[in-house]
Amino acid sequence: MSNKALMTSSSPLIINLAPTGAIPSRSMTPHVPLSSQDIVRDVIAAAEIGISIVHIHARDEQGKPTYKKEFFAPIIAGIREHNPELVICVSCSGRDFSQLEQRADVLELKGDLKPDMASLTTSSLNFLQQASINEPQMVFALAERMLERGILPEIEILDLGMANYAKYLINKLEIQTPIYANIMLGNIASAQADLLSIAALIHSLPQGALWSLGGIGDAQIPLTALAAAMAPGVRIGLEDFLWMDRERTQLTTNVAMVQRIYQLASLVDRPIMSPQELRLLLGLKSLR
Repeated sequence: MSNKALMTSSSPLIINLAPTGAIPSRSMTPHVPLSSQDIVRDVIAAAEIGISIVHIHARDEQGKPTYKKEFFAPIIAGIREHNPELVICVSCSGRDFSQLEQRADVLELKGDLKPDMASLTTSSLNFLQQASINEPQMVFALAERMLERGILPEIEILDLGMANYAKYLINKLEIQTPIYANIMLGNIASAQADLLSIAALIHSLPQGALWSLGGIGDAQIPLTALAAAMAPGVRIGLEDFLWMDRERTQLTTNVAMVQRIYQLASLVDRPIMSPQELRLLLGLKSLR
């Protein structure tokens, strides 16, 4: 399948599941998976329905975000034991950890535990109550380490500056194309979930990029519908929104989000992209 074919509204839809994130807690929802066993359980259940990528954060024994590779390892091992082809992306987030050796620790996993992809946020940004600091030297160093280890960056884009810096990185480091990017909308200090912002961001992406639309907070609801109809991919999961509805009357689950995407995609006659198809598109080797 060519990149051009992927951009049509009838080609297979990439589903990127972010089941945990760094913020959700059991006080917010009983459905968020925190332990490695819970995360693996949710991912396997979602993969049985059908997803293309999983975007993983790890938590320590107290349920707090952790960068340490020993907490990522059992998650990756558990997923691959049941679904070796599922594309696994690990988080190198700067929300809670500021040192390069912390954020790059998970990139040191080897063999069957080595992730396929790792998140790369291309600029600093503010969330509602917290900042994610991504200095240029940090972004560049993380990208270099990913490439040295054969790990494909999952580029996180929340505004036009991030899209522009992604193009700079690709040219400077000669990153293989196609790249994969998440366009995340609805954050208070970033691009909003409106058609003009979406169009500007898509236009600003590096040529040939594969991209998914994701919504932060209740922006997830309209963006999942739009993505199911017209985008190459969609990002969903409890990392970004905890509710089934805009009025926040019904808590959701990761599996329920995947089921809803399938319903939306079926309404517009779109198939879902298998992990094997995505591996072929991104140049990722098969693990079977």
